[in-house]
Amino acid sequence: MAQLVRVQNFMVSADGYGTGEGQSLDRPFGHADPGALFAWAGATAHWPNRTEPGGTYGLDDYITRDYANNIGAEIMGRNKFGPQRGPWENYDWQGWWGDEPPFHTPVFVLTHHARPSFTLGETTFHFLDASPKDALAQALEAADGKDVRIGGGVATVRQFLDADLIDQLHFAVSPTELGRGERLWNSPDDLLDRFHLEKVPSPGGSVVHHFFWRK
Repeated sequence: MAQLVRVQNFMVSADGYGTGEGQSLDRPFGHADPGALFAWAGATAHWPNRTEPGGTYGLDDYITRDYANNIGAEIMGRNKFGPQRGPWENYDWQGWWGDEPPFHTPVFVLTHHARPSFTLGETTFHFLDASPKDALAQALEAADGKDVRIGGGVATVRQFLDADLIDQLHFAVSPTELGRGERLWNSPDDLLDRFHLEKVPSPGGSVVHHFFWRK
């Protein structure tokens, strides 16, 4: 079975933004309220950060569980890894996720300022100054036959779309409007030259799931 390159569970506002303006250490999504974007997933039974019993099942829960299904590696941009810009001041910062990041695979971070690889739990972070095509070649090899997830942020997803390297995409589009930040699209119809699109409302009505696959 062929390896796929996927965008999975990517949150988008109603006006097309994937994150807000003014990212900082304390606000990874800038001025955007992450609760408004993630509420649908946080309500599910299999949300990884759930600490109490309960939660919903059905479509939203299936999508939450599918996030890790057959993923062997992830590619992300520097901004998803952390808020620092330019040369690394030091190597103390190891991402937003603590001692056990949620990826459990090799993760390739695209940056013009490489640094040594390191491992936290089951996740090893590698830092690449590479084109999307070259980074994907390394990720596909590391994935050992499984799929590669393009994890974001917005600029990274757009780079891989522009390079025509993505096979499937899933976006959860929230009714929230951000007004400014990093914009993924003017309209989801922007992708219909290459992809089929099916829109499925969340059972709770909090988002509309957009599924894209190649024509």
